[in-house]
Parts: sequence; C-alpha cells; structure tokens
Amino acid sequence: MSSATQDRFATAEALYRLMTTTVRQRPRDMSLTAAATLATVERTGPRRITDLAMLEGVAQPSMTALVTVLERSGLVERQQDPRDQRVVLVALTEAGAGYLRSRRQAGAEALAGLIDKLSPEEIAALVAAAPAVRHLHELGALGSAGPGRRP
Repeated sequence: MSSATQDRFATAEALYRLMTTTVRQRPRDMSLTAAATLATVERTGPRRITDLAMLEGVAQPSMTALVTVLERSGLVERQQDPRDQRVVLVALTEAGAGYLRSRRQAGAEALAGLIDKLSPEEIAALVAAAPAVRHLHELGALGSAGPGRRP
C-alpha cells in the first residue's frame, strides 16, 4: 500500500471513528432509523412509505409503524399526493424540522466542545480541512439514495 493510500485510509478511519463515537455518545430520544427517516424527508421532500422503507433499508410494515409513531409525535404528517389522490405521502412538519435543527445544533455544540480541547495548531488544521469535510458530506448525501444507507 502506497504512503498516499495509507494516509487516505488513516484519515478515513479517524473520521469514521469520530462519527461513530459522536453518534453513540449523544443522548438519544429516538432511534437512528427514525432520525434518518426524518432527515430523508427533510432532504428529499414528501415521500411514499414504500420509498422511505427502501431508502432506509427496512421492511415496509416497519416503516409504516415508524411513520405512525413519528406522526403521533407531531414530527411528520400524511398528505395526499397532489398528482394522485390515491397516494399518501409522508411530509415533515415544522416540529419535525425544528427537531432536526435542534439535534444538529446539539451535535455541533458537542463537537465544538471537543475542538476546544485541541491545540491551536490542531484547530487550524481542522479549520483548513472544513471545506473538504463539507464536500465529503455532500458526496455522501448524493450517494445515500440507495437501500440500506445509514446516517
């Protein structure tokens, strides 16, 4: 393995470990699948339950049950598809959008607290890497439209 390949892999491993540790350490008031489903609806707009099940890699009956829980919590609502009145779509409510904003804010604050523990040189390196990390996120979001994706 070349030095450049080793460096890329070491960076990928460090980012992956940070991501998984951060996700595991955050207090959880809903499942990762529920949070991912909310984020999918936010990103892609109202979707059929069957589409959401496929995108999140779960069975349709499981997604139906999850949507029911999210609906009772006021985070999503069912709407008729304007193009086909027989079709029901799952849409994010303002409360659902607010939940996602607060969840992201809390996660960012937790990471900021960790960054504060770094040396000025390490902070500068992260600041310089931020555009590349944002681009990685964009590439991952574009590639997350398939079955079994995880946040």
